[in-house]
Amino acid sequence: MTSTPRRPALSMLDLVAVREGGTVADALQIALRTAQHAEQLGFARYWLAEHHNMAGIASSATAVLVGHIAGGTSRIRVGSGGVMLPNHAPLVVAEAFGTLAELYPGRIDLGLGRAPGTDPATMRALRRSRVETADDFPQDVAELQRLLAPAEPGQRLIAMPGAGTNVPIWLLGSSLFSAQLAAERGLPYAFASHFAPRLLHQAIDLYRNLYRPSAAWPQPYVAIGVPLIAAPTDEEAEFLASSTYQRVLGILTGDRRRLLPPVENYAERLQPQERAAIGDFLAAAVIGGPDTVRTGLAQLSEATGADELMLVSDVYDPALRLRSLDIAAQAHATLGQATVSA
Repeated sequence: MTSTPRRPALSMLDLVAVREGGTVADALQIALRTAQHAEQLGFARYWLAEHHNMAGIASSATAVLVGHIAGGTSRIRVGSGGVMLPNHAPLVVAEAFGTLAELYPGRIDLGLGRAPGTDPATMRALRRSRVETADDFPQDVAELQRLLAPAEPGQRLIAMPGAGTNVPIWLLGSSLFSAQLAAERGLPYAFASHFAPRLLHQAIDLYRNLYRPSAAWPQPYVAIGVPLIAAPTDEEAEFLASSTYQRVLGILTGDRRRLLPPVENYAERLQPQERAAIGDFLAAAVIGGPDTVRTGLAQLSEATGADELMLVSDVYDPALRLRSLDIAAQAHATLGQATVSA
């Protein structure tokens, strides 16, 4: 007996990198062009990630960017990957994404993270009246769910806009905490394997095993982050990936910079411990030519059973980044075509 493995959906997470030699305005324009290209390729969704006080990332005003991208596209879902809930009052988030849902009905996602996405000083500046902790996250998620649901009789606090929009809430995480909470609430779950892949399989298993069906999501739904650099050859892809390697090393050493141009033989110049650290960070990465990308996406899909692969592609040259997505989309189109013994 044979069966055809299911092909996961394909999506993209954009950190809106500011490139060395470029400007924030350039980064925002590149993000829109990339989203339009992803839509043409049939991607399911395009998410923007909230970060603050970082020289190389221009996605701090995440809701504003979601609106910009949604306004420049017509079909693709657009959302946050995610809004870092400790930085915001739930009511403010509900009103912002409720407004977006009214402007772009059926196209807005609200992915939530429980990390601040920044340093402690910036976190205090974002929410001056109090400092959130991880213990507040489940309560804040519950409040957001109430604010985005239809208002109940006698409800005193109503998000306007927001109430009744039922914007889909996703929980994001790189640990077991959000996996368990997403399972308990019957919410879709996105694992941040694009930068913290160590607990990927454990978190997915926990989420699926504990999942409690909800009206909106009768079945568990998993998306995973996939660093993706594709090129016509493995050698060129490795060269282009050196921009990502430089970014990762900067994160690991506290030397954050703008996205740097690729460097020939960059990995060979690193110390063994630096290469190992980058390798751990990018353990879920798919880097290579068309055949390598096809194999890598197939292996990730089979190993995780993910419902969705969310690509993160830090290529310095915007045109080559689009080409990378083209190659990934072509490889993705072949997933699930071969039959396997059951």
